[in-house]
Amino acid sequence: MTNYHNKSLPIGVFDSGVGGLTVLKSIREALPTENLIYLGDTARLPYGTKSPASIARYATQATAKLLEHEIKMLVIACNTASAVALDALKEQVHPIPVLGVVEPGATAAVAARPGGAHLVLATEATVRLGAYSKAISVQDPKARVREKACELMVSLAEEGWTDGEIAESIVRRYLNEAEADGFDVDSIILGCTHFPLLRDTIARVAGGDVAVVDSAVTTAVVVREILDSRGGLSDSEQPGHLHLLATDGATRFARVGGQFLGEPLTAEDVHLVDL
Repeated sequence: MTNYHNKSLPIGVFDSGVGGLTVLKSIREALPTENLIYLGDTARLPYGTKSPASIARYATQATAKLLEHEIKMLVIACNTASAVALDALKEQVHPIPVLGVVEPGATAAVAARPGGAHLVLATEATVRLGAYSKAISVQDPKARVREKACELMVSLAEEGWTDGEIAESIVRRYLNEAEADGFDVDSIILGCTHFPLLRDTIARVAGGDVAVVDSAVTTAVVVREILDSRGGLSDSEQPGHLHLLATDGATRFARVGGQFLGEPLTAEDVHLVDL
């Protein structure tokens, strides 16, 4: 597909829960006139505890729901689903472009610190899959990569405890463990969509010499590049519309999701759907 007959079609974004709203927020900031539709599969979160076959099935079902809304691009705002189901989703929605969050984050880290030592802060599932290690090694064979599971940081983000003594202590503990054997970090990749909320705390604890790579921001940049190259950018001068979908718990989605999106949400803003 080289052009679009309807540039006002929405960009579809999905995640297992609310964390992907950090990716959505970055896309809105980069492309404020684009229409967006977000699906959080909150009835089946977290994907990370499921088998690869289940994750792929959930991802294809979420994508099918978004396709009902005639999307012009699909963004997988979930590190686990990006690692497991990217190729399957590309086949499912062809010729609509598909982008996961792993590749943009890896590319940005390599560009920031060529041949460097990269620390990926992520969930257990993402670490187990080793997606960032694989993506970075393909682009920069001289790079060293260490992936660290940081489950408590997910809870910090959802509770809104993103700065202060407790947050700094937990982040420092994880970084100290990752560097315990002399792994001298050059870049830190936020390999979980919850972690942009903790970016300032992570950067402060890590120190000024360490590049902090936000996959949400880098993903938004690539979304713009892909749509621009295909003639698909909205030509509207008005702010885009946002449509929020969830598979369960509209009230909790609104309460927690508002922190990730950076604006208040109510349960009425969230439409419940079945997959």
